[in-house]
Amino acid sequence: MSQASKAIKPRKNSAFKHLMSIHWWMFKCYIVLFVGGAFMARLPRDFFIRNPLYDFHKTVGVLTMALLTWRILTLLRVWWKKYTKRLPKYSREWMQKFALHTALYLFMWAVPISGFFFSNSFKGGNVRFLGITLPDLFPQNSELVDLGRSIHFWLAYTFGAFIILHAVDQRKVVRGFFKRITKRQKLDIKKP
Repeated sequence: MSQASKAIKPRKNSAFKHLMSIHWWMFKCYIVLFVGGAFMARLPRDFFIRNPLYDFHKTVGVLTMALLTWRILTLLRVWWKKYTKRLPKYSREWMQKFALHTALYLFMWAVPISGFFFSNSFKGGNVRFLGITLPDLFPQNSELVDLGRSIHFWLAYTFGAFIILHAVDQRKVVRGFFKRITKRQKLDIKKP
């Protein structure tokens, strides 16, 4: 292998690979949040599993906030390594991708924060992570419960629409992801 090809080949522990690993973990968390949230919202108030489902939903929401913090720190490392060597080419395509990703990051932050607002308005001190009650970010105010519910609902579904735009924009990556899953499933079936 020539020296040039060694320099181009990414390392297995590169910051970009860490960023993509966090990306797919967050993707899995958001699938759980979207499916679980849509399911929970339709349950009757007195249904026995409703409260544990809401606690689980909030726990996964807090986990995504932690992953988002880790992701942003990793992204800053990637950008630092990439853009200290050379600035990006400010093409229309680059600007569109930058705008889409900026919107996605804003939604990744705004949707859980709106969930905190909704939960704290409804009943203060009810957001828990693995059984630990987290400090309230917003004061309890029963008059804002419906507003909090609406904001969380509309931000979540708008975020979902932006995720679909992102998947369309990155269709090559999405196809590769599903091919890897299918390949793993076929290998698992062949194992005795």
